[in-house]
Amino acid sequence: MTDLPDPARFAHVKDWVFDLDNTLYPHHTNLFSQIDVKMTGYVSELLTLPREEARKLQKELYLQYGTTLAGLMARHQIDSDDFLQKVHDIDYSWLAPDPALGEAIKALPGRKFIFTNGNRGHAERTAQQLGILDHFDDIFDIVAAGLTPKPAQGTYDRFVELHKIVGSDAAMFEDLGRNLVVPKALGMTTVLIVPRNFEPTFSEIWEKDPAFDDAVDYVTDDLVGFLTKAMAST
Repeated sequence: MTDLPDPARFAHVKDWVFDLDNTLYPHHTNLFSQIDVKMTGYVSELLTLPREEARKLQKELYLQYGTTLAGLMARHQIDSDDFLQKVHDIDYSWLAPDPALGEAIKALPGRKFIFTNGNRGHAERTAQQLGILDHFDDIFDIVAAGLTPKPAQGTYDRFVELHKIVGSDAAMFEDLGRNLVVPKALGMTTVLIVPRNFEPTFSEIWEKDPAFDDAVDYVTDDLVGFLTKAMAST
């Protein structure tokens, strides 16, 4: 499924901002599932909980604090570096290089950024495996965000200020509708990336995000096709 982009809506875009996980690579590759399992294991070991209870708590922390890390820091004062290193110790060979994505990103005019709630090392390894790392100007990760994850307003403010981004000149691509609320308010053109062949109604949107219809300009399950069409007249 794809909302066909109007190239005129993207002709002015100077800054292209991409989330990482389940955005720059397809959801069906399931790479993030490895991180998810590692996080459950971390919670289980930290609090001496059975895995079932640890997973339940992990999801509770995610929903309340935005990331499992933020919740563990708030409740248990964990070492963020230790957590980030351990949960991102995964097998990146699950990802196949994506030359078509590389060409599509390379063709975009202006600057390109990865903006992730993960850490820089994970973003670099992921983008390197995909073959797209060299096409990005910078990576804004959870450490650059002061360990405060999207969708916090202050995290976007940090990113925008650091890179001198004017919202009306930017487009943001995300797999979570709630993470597009602030970008939309800043004037960015927003694109929601959904799993392949995923056709929800607004009330059934991915992860049941509220405010989806207000925060999202376009929805697509084909990032390469979307970018190619957006650049069709440039």
